[in-house]
Amino acid sequence: MPFLYFPEDKSEYIPAAISFGIGMIILFFIFRWVLKISKKQAEKAKEIEDRVLHDEKINHRTK
Repeated sequence: MPFLYFPEDKSEYIPAAISFGIGMIILFFIFRWVLKISKKQAEKAKEIEDRVLHDEKINHRTK
């Protein structure tokens, strides 16, 4: 019983290559989408952090 199957007819690789290519393209776009969302969230977190630090400075000065 062979563990790996290597077909004699190499045309059997074509559907697998097409599926792999489509999968890689989809993964590429999902990765770019996740990076874009991550960048937006990092910018939003930075704005919140700056606002909190600014508020702390103002509150510290008034005390």
